[in-house]
Amino acid sequence: MHTPVPLPDSASDHDLPTGAIEEATAHLRDVLAHALEHGPEQAALVVYDTRTPLARALTEGYRRNLPGATFIDFDAATPDAVLAAFRAMAPKDLVVLVQSTNFRLDGFRVRVELFKLGLKVVEHVHLSRMPGPQSEHYIEALAYDPAYFRGVGRALKRRIDVAPHARVVGGGETLYFSSPFEPAKLNVGDYSEMNNVGGQFPIGEVFTEALDLEAVHGRVQVHVFGDTNYRSNRPEVPVTLIVERGRVVGTENATPAFQEVLDKITADEGEVWVRELGFGLNRAFTRERRVDDIGTYERMCGIHLSLGAKHGVYPKPGFKRKDARYHIDVFAVTDAVYLGEERVYEDGAWICNS
Repeated sequence: MHTPVPLPDSASDHDLPTGAIEEATAHLRDVLAHALEHGPEQAALVVYDTRTPLARALTEGYRRNLPGATFIDFDAATPDAVLAAFRAMAPKDLVVLVQSTNFRLDGFRVRVELFKLGLKVVEHVHLSRMPGPQSEHYIEALAYDPAYFRGVGRALKRRIDVAPHARVVGGGETLYFSSPFEPAKLNVGDYSEMNNVGGQFPIGEVFTEALDLEAVHGRVQVHVFGDTNYRSNRPEVPVTLIVERGRVVGTENATPAFQEVLDKITADEGEVWVRELGFGLNRAFTRERRVDDIGTYERMCGIHLSLGAKHGVYPKPGFKRKDARYHIDVFAVTDAVYLGEERVYEDGAWICNS
């Protein structure tokens, strides 16, 4: 049996508005059917906790969609019982993890090990970081429109993969990517060409990085960044990053919290690289409609970048995995995005879908 981890004061215990469970149920039905392609012939296991209203709402949504599933309250079970339930599943069966924080099982990296077992996985994590209205934003972000996510996602990938260069324009600043790009990766709920089925939800992202990291230069305004507590931090005035040869060489309007992030990266890695170029697709999250969990907000409809040398998806000469410690998401003030000379982002939305 697990002892529940105390949650921060922000994790209010007030129930969600009437209709939230119905909305969650409807969105999860689409996720299960269209993204996970989970059918009645496949078993399902839901491991959950009841520590937050959002966790309880999602769990009830799964109960309504998966009447034949096994449900285990993580806080009322032993680690051995949870592990035994995982290992009793057959390949292509479904495991859902509904976590107010994140479940810890000694020596068992939950999602990684479940994928090794050939299981489909849906992971909801750090729900306690998104109380009150943020829970409603989270539920809205679960809405799965295959035509939008797959259409826009694939259209962006086609353009990214052949673009000779790109630029991100926002707040009067421009960040230039004077290089072609690594093959873009999709997180759009289409797992037909992937080894693993599922992952962390909500979804909606296309990401890449410059083939030549030193070809990234210019200036970019940051309206939200991931702070040292893995939470979305929004300065009153956007922080401007000055980038030369792929590295942050200066800032304007940096807050103490942002400077703390830069100082940590610099202390451990020597310099601050700009690596990932992320195209968020989820229309439930915008510059104004935020959630505190940075890993969830990463899907925001717009551009995000990563600071730090760590990016395991794209190995680069001179970057040793053991020395690369940081991958900090920062969100760019974005008015326009150009891939080559084609504008693909305008008025807060992606404008390519074919």
